[in-house]
Amino acid sequence: MNPSRPKHLALWQIRLPLPGVISILHRVSGAAMFVVIPLLLYALEGSLSSAERYGEFRTVIAHPLVKLILLGVLWAFLHHACAGVRYLLMDVHQGVELPAARRSAKLVLVVSLTLTVLIGALTW
Repeated sequence: MNPSRPKHLALWQIRLPLPGVISILHRVSGAAMFVVIPLLLYALEGSLSSAERYGEFRTVIAHPLVKLILLGVLWAFLHHACAGVRYLLMDVHQGVELPAARRSAKLVLVVSLTLTVLIGALTW
């Protein structure tokens, strides 16, 4: 056994490549959507039940913090969808070479953030 080997894993010192970061963000965005979807369905049900509940829904949605949270949910959905398409292509052996994998990881990040900014700006 190597005596200079660390006893504890220092996570803050690990430098993941961009495809690894995209993979972790794909998992985080999926978990975030799993947690938030029941709340969004409850809000949808409430907004469709009566005119009073719809008015309350619009009041809550108008709050800047709620808009910011919904923008985060939008990013999670768009990132998860873009990364999912990337992984589907990799499953059929498209873009599995290192340069192509790095390019597709950058593309996922750029496309998901750009779409989030565009859709967020249109709906804000």
